[in-house]
Amino acid sequence: MSRRLICLGIGFIFTVTAGFAETRKITVDDAVKMAIQSNLSLESSRISLDTKRRKNTYRWNEFIPSVGVTGSLIRDNDTSTISGVGPAGPYSITAPQWHVAGNLSAQITIVTALFEGLRNYRLDYEAGLLSYEKAKTQTERDVRKQYHTILFLEDNLRVQREEYAAAERQETQAGASYRAGLAPELQFLQARVAKENLKPSLFTAENNVRNAKAGFAFALGLPYNDDFTLEPFPEEFTPVTLEASGLIADAARNKPDILELKQNILALESGRRARFLQATTPYLNISWNMQRAFTGDPFKDSWSDDTLWNKAGGLTLTLGMSFNGFFPFLKDLQGVKDMDNQIATLNINLAQLVQGTEIEVYNKCLELEQIQTGIEAMRQNVDLAGRSYQSTETAYRNGLQTLLEVQNAAKELQKARLGMFQQNVNYLNGLIDLEYSLGVPYGSLSKRK
Repeated sequence: MSRRLICLGIGFIFTVTAGFAETRKITVDDAVKMAIQSNLSLESSRISLDTKRRKNTYRWNEFIPSVGVTGSLIRDNDTSTISGVGPAGPYSITAPQWHVAGNLSAQITIVTALFEGLRNYRLDYEAGLLSYEKAKTQTERDVRKQYHTILFLEDNLRVQREEYAAAERQETQAGASYRAGLAPELQFLQARVAKENLKPSLFTAENNVRNAKAGFAFALGLPYNDDFTLEPFPEEFTPVTLEASGLIADAARNKPDILELKQNILALESGRRARFLQATTPYLNISWNMQRAFTGDPFKDSWSDDTLWNKAGGLTLTLGMSFNGFFPFLKDLQGVKDMDNQIATLNINLAQLVQGTEIEVYNKCLELEQIQTGIEAMRQNVDLAGRSYQSTETAYRNGLQTLLEVQNAAKELQKARLGMFQQNVNYLNGLIDLEYSLGVPYGSLSKRK
C-alpha cells in the first residue's frame, strides 16, 4: 500500500511540474541552428558528402597493388606411378593422391586515366561540398521565411479573435437593447448572424497556425505537436537601396545553384577525359607471384623436408593497349560521345539557369520596390486609423460615441497594423530570397533594426 502511495505521489509531482513547465521560446537564429542539426533532408546530404570525402581522402589507395593469398588441398582422382632407373636399378614409386599448394600474388595496373581519375575524386568532393552548402543555405532560407510567416499568421489569428470578441459584445448589447424594448429584434438577429459568420474564418486562422507550426517543428526536428513560441521582431525595417544591374551580375556568379552546376560540369568533364584516356592510351600491368607446392603426402610426410617442396614465381611487366578506342563506332568511344552530350546538356542548363537568375533578380528588385511603396501607403493608413481611433475614443469620453464604435475603430486600427505587418513580412522574405540568389550571408540585406 505504501509503495502505491509513493508511486501516486511521484506521478502527482510530475503532473504538477509538467503543468508549470515553461513553453519553449525559439528565436530565428535558434531555429536555423536546430534545422541544420536535425533536418532529415540535410542528414542525407551529409551522408552523401561523407562518401565523397572518403573517396577523396583515400584516393592514394589507387596505387596500392591488390594482394591475394590462396591455399589449396588437392586430391587426384587416380593414383599415378613414377618409374625410373636409379643407382640401385629400376624403381617404381606410387605418387601420393593428396597435394598441398599455396600462392602469394600482388598486381597493379597503371594507366594514364588513373591520374585524371584522382583529380576527378577531388572535383567530385568539391561538388559535394557545394551541394551540401546549398542544401544548408536553402534550409536556412526556408526556416527564416517559415518563421516570419508563422508570426504573421499568429498576428492574424489575434486580430480574428479580437474581431470575434467584438462581435460577441455587439450581440450582447443588441440583445440587451432588444429585451429592454430599445431596439427591434432584427437588429439583435443581425448582430448574432454577424458573429456566427466570423466563426469559419476564425477556425481557418487557427488551423493555419497549427499547420504552419507543425510543419515548422518537422523542419527543426521537433515533434509535430511540440509547444513553442516564436520571438517577435520589430515591425519596422531599414529600407534597402537596390541597384538591379550590379545585383544581377553578382547573382549570375555566386548563386548556389549556379556554383553547384558549374562544379558538376567540371567533374563530368574530368570523368570524360579519364574515360577517353582509358580507351586510347596504353597500360602497364605489374604482377608478382610466389608459388609453393608440397609434392609429398601432406598427411604422412614431413612438411619441413625441403626436398618435397616445389618453388616457383616471378615478376611480370606487361605493356598493352586496346585498339577498340580507335574505332568510333565501338562502345568505348560511344560512351565518351554520350558524356559529351551530357556535358553539352548541362552547359545549356547552366545558360538557362543564368538567364533565369537574371530575370528572377530583376523581378525581385521590382517587387521589393513595389512592396516598399506599399509599406509607405500602409504606414499612412495606420496613421489615419490611429487618428480615427483617438478621435472616436475622445468622443466616447464626451458621450458622443458608443463603446461599440470605439471597439470598431480599434478593430480597424488592428487590421491596418496587420496589413502593414504583412507587407513587412513580404518585404523581409523577398530580401531573404534575394540574399540566396546573390550567395551572400542572410542578414546582409534583411538586417532588422
